[in-house]
Amino acid sequence: MIIKEENISYKTFDGSEVRSFMARPDDKGKHPAIIVIQEIWGLTDFLKSVAKRLAEEGFVALAPHLYSRKEHYELYTQENIMDAMRPMWSLPPEKRRDQAAIQEMLSKSSESSRKIVNELMFNRQSFEITMSKDLVEGYKYLKEKPFSNGKMGVVGFCMGGGLAFQISTMVPFDASVIFYGANPKNLDDLSKLKGPVFGIYAGEDGPINAGLPDLIPAILKHKKSFEMKIYPNTQHAFFNHTGLAYDENASKDVWPRTVQFFHHNLGE
Repeated sequence: MIIKEENISYKTFDGSEVRSFMARPDDKGKHPAIIVIQEIWGLTDFLKSVAKRLAEEGFVALAPHLYSRKEHYELYTQENIMDAMRPMWSLPPEKRRDQAAIQEMLSKSSESSRKIVNELMFNRQSFEITMSKDLVEGYKYLKEKPFSNGKMGVVGFCMGGGLAFQISTMVPFDASVIFYGANPKNLDDLSKLKGPVFGIYAGEDGPINAGLPDLIPAILKHKKSFEMKIYPNTQHAFFNHTGLAYDENASKDVWPRTVQFFHHNLGE
């Protein structure tokens, strides 16, 4: 299938522009659409590759750059975020979410690095509210495009997995795929889910998996469709082929499952 790739932007709730990457079948037909939500690193080549792979399967894929605002765009690059996070990787795994240990480490970092880590790791709640609103506007933008047939899906990775789960309780997605993402902030909001959810988790991902014992009863309570796959002996972010945690076997297994889930629930 021939696909069309383009860099676009859409206007969001406060008048800002959200820069985005779009990939879609290059034809005159109408297709189901999927929002592809970034990891903490931003709109990366990895994320664009996911959008392109979905387009090759017959979907319209939109990957918003959630750091588009002028106060974030130049500072929150993949390179700057990696540089800011790198000292954390020198800490023992059990210390990497210890705010006191990280703040001590950050005292030796630049002001810009401290800003990045504090906003993306420890004070992300207000930022996530803005990102969620931007994604809701992306949903509206994509659903109204002439090449969209009205069926809507979402897939997110890491931070984006949590955002995908959250916005699935805010707008009526027909299918949602969550790659190792956090639970919605209020589990009773699961009652607002429209379509089924496919949750994909790494076996060695303690902070994310710690939410599963609360998630499963809430899913059952609200009688929602939820499929879950846990890949033993894999790490958080195992699907990102550009990262250190990449697991080839798990990635090759989960991608056909993801595509089939979308085909089954969105069509095409």
